[in-house]
Amino acid sequence: MTVRKLAAFLLLACLLAGCTQQADPAEAPRAEPSQSEPAPTPDAETTPEPSPPDRDPPQQTVSEPPADEAFVRIRDHIPTIQVDLRYATADNFTGEVIYDFSDAWLRYGTVCKLADAQERLLAQGYSLCIWDAFRPAEAQDRLWAVYPDGNYVANPANGYSGHTRGDTVDVTLVTEAGEAVELPSGFDDFSARADRDYSDVSDTAAENARLLEQIMQDCGFSGYEKEWWHYSDATVYPPELEFVPPA
Repeated sequence: MTVRKLAAFLLLACLLAGCTQQADPAEAPRAEPSQSEPAPTPDAETTPEPSPPDRDPPQQTVSEPPADEAFVRIRDHIPTIQVDLRYATADNFTGEVIYDFSDAWLRYGTVCKLADAQERLLAQGYSLCIWDAFRPAEAQDRLWAVYPDGNYVANPANGYSGHTRGDTVDVTLVTEAGEAVELPSGFDDFSARADRDYSDVSDTAAENARLLEQIMQDCGFSGYEKEWWHYSDATVYPPELEFVPPA
């Protein structure tokens, strides 16, 4: 083959090779990187508050009332009542201090009845004033030793006074402010003026004594004929030989 023909052959071969070569594919458009949306944040106005733990409402302690036979301080249950214990001082017919406590005590059942009487008297502008209430057996012995008259002092040899049972009280009337009102006699006046006849006293004294008597009877007490101030619960309790009120 001549040089000219060989050159023509090679040229033809190159041309054929260029026609069969595949062009590089066009670059695909680049996708922008996706940005993920942030997670929604809770809305403070709509987010429910956590429920507080269940709590029971505070319970009020309700104490049981004392038994009827229990001894109680009267003013703990009748705060408005007046107390002037004559046997806690020398201001009594003996001129001696008979017991060393200064507040009045009775059976709870008797105090409940006394509270009823006090409420009725307050409605009329009066108050009860206690001269004597529970009296220890030893105090009863001392009274008998000073004044051994069974009309006015119970003989310990014949049984116990209602005062030693805690169901008897010596009371008078006063105003709500504690001022004395006219009554037949003073305390432990062992004369005819102390009885419940009232014919030998003023009309005002008789009227006040009858008011006290009527209310005390309506509330469950009975009076002693020789002492207008002396009242015993219709419920009789046994004598108390051990309890002594605190000084």
